[in-house]
Amino acid sequence: MTDSSGAAAPRMRLGTFLGVPQATTASAGQIAVIGLPFDCGTHATRIGARQGPAAFRAMSSEVRPYYPPLADVDPRAGGRVVDLGDVDVIASDIGPSLANMEAAVHEVVKADAVPLCVGGDGTVTLPVLRALARRYPELVLIHIDAHTDAYPGEEVNTGTTFTRAAKEGLIDTRRSFHIGARGTMPVPGAYDHTRGLGFRLVTGEEVRQRGAAAIAAEVRTVVGTRPVHLSFDMDYFDPSAAPGVATPTWGGPPVAEVFDLLHGLKGLDLVGVDINTLSPPHDVQGMAAMLAGHVAVIALHLVQLGQAEHRLNAGHR
Repeated sequence: MTDSSGAAAPRMRLGTFLGVPQATTASAGQIAVIGLPFDCGTHATRIGARQGPAAFRAMSSEVRPYYPPLADVDPRAGGRVVDLGDVDVIASDIGPSLANMEAAVHEVVKADAVPLCVGGDGTVTLPVLRALARRYPELVLIHIDAHTDAYPGEEVNTGTTFTRAAKEGLIDTRRSFHIGARGTMPVPGAYDHTRGLGFRLVTGEEVRQRGAAAIAAEVRTVVGTRPVHLSFDMDYFDPSAAPGVATPTWGGPPVAEVFDLLHGLKGLDLVGVDINTLSPPHDVQGMAAMLAGHVAVIALHLVQLGQAEHRLNAGHR
């Protein structure tokens, strides 16, 4: 097909996020999109996050790459973003699946590339952190979520992801943040347990009272130049904006305020990102999936801005 000038008309490459090239490996400085199509399969009614990566890629055709609030450039330019497809996992088979996810992410990290992982339920963040911690011993976490996922318990599930990460020493909890916890909880003392692990907890009420700009400024001050993993749970959005999530929780911030919070992370040294709990069977006309794509575009710009300020100037660690 050609346009009126006779030149080949541009087309989106179907099957990848934003039409970026498919690849089997990543190179230094690149951002590698990795699908983690896993959920534990134990929720009474909301099983479906395993389908998240497919919906995320499909709805990315509705998302545009330029994002002037951060940088009016195409983050895909120069082949800086590739899509590595999905990791081979078996939903509900926790042990082997987490091992496969860790191995796949570690291959990206070893290449000095940045993984941008899409889940999957909240459990998928644990193998991502395990892979990153092998490369970045001073890793810190910014977790934006309606839940802390740092509940009591020794088993691995969506509620203990960051309990396990803390006990395994994967992150420096003293400089790590849980932002946005709100609503009803499945167990008593959830916030106290999170703080007891050393995490800095900023509740949803505190975000509303202090404002996104103040919270982001605190994060930048505490984190400084440390390598950061950003974990974004789609249920941080109110269900009115993102109905297709694993654990919808009412009382979330307006979408614009969520974007303001993310904008405030500009300048951090993001060495990993995951976007999780997108659940297509519960979505309405792809709303949450398209919104996840928008979050991912913001993340692409944040990573590249951080690279320019930190890693590419300072050399490899």
